[in-house]
Amino acid sequence: MQLATRPRPINFWLYLGIPLATALGLILLELTSVDMDIAKLFFDPAAGQFIGRHSYLLENILHDRVKQGVILLGVLSLLTFAASFFCKRLFGWRRELGCLVLALGLSTAFVTPLKKVTQVQCPWSLTQFGGSETYSKLLEPRPATDKPGLCWPGGHAATGFCLFGLFFMLRDRKPRLARAALALAFVAGSVLSLGRMMQGAHFLSHNVWTAVFCWLIGLGSYYLVLYRRGMAEVPAAERSVA
Repeated sequence: MQLATRPRPINFWLYLGIPLATALGLILLELTSVDMDIAKLFFDPAAGQFIGRHSYLLENILHDRVKQGVILLGVLSLLTFAASFFCKRLFGWRRELGCLVLALGLSTAFVTPLKKVTQVQCPWSLTQFGGSETYSKLLEPRPATDKPGLCWPGGHAATGFCLFGLFFMLRDRKPRLARAALALAFVAGSVLSLGRMMQGAHFLSHNVWTAVFCWLIGLGSYYLVLYRRGMAEVPAAERSVA
């Protein structure tokens, strides 16, 4: 039988306020040219391409190998979760493992449907950077084209930011490891985002939106699987006010 884990108090003003404020900032960013200005920093007009367009490090290591590593993490998490129904040593971690599997799955699954709905073009496809497509911001109508874009939100950024799920998995049981996991998710997501920006695959806002979505998915998974049920199982007299 799985023992209840007392959830640590959570400040929802902080955990929800920061991502929602970030989302508001991204909407206001639509009124500026920041995305385009930053993209131009990574474009080499003389070569007619982005500086990282054919980089072995960015494409083969930071894109392909890292993505494969996170897929492996997801598979191992799923297998470990399944094993927790049979292995006594894992019984006590079953709920945390379920939270991780849910967060990782949703944090990577939401990207493709949104890409197909929004049809935002990648920087490398735009006329400003040697392509043939017309630039439009997220909230603007899409110009007619035979090749709809598939670049919002940033898919590869989710490969790093989905690791927020590790933070929420460990938050109540291993606070120190949880903080390390949070730092890992931020660093991995930021590095992978920068790499794709250097290749011309995404604007800055594409990746920041991904971070917001992944955080909210991780928080929602944690609340539903661990926090809410954990609070219900802790005696009322011992509960901390969240």
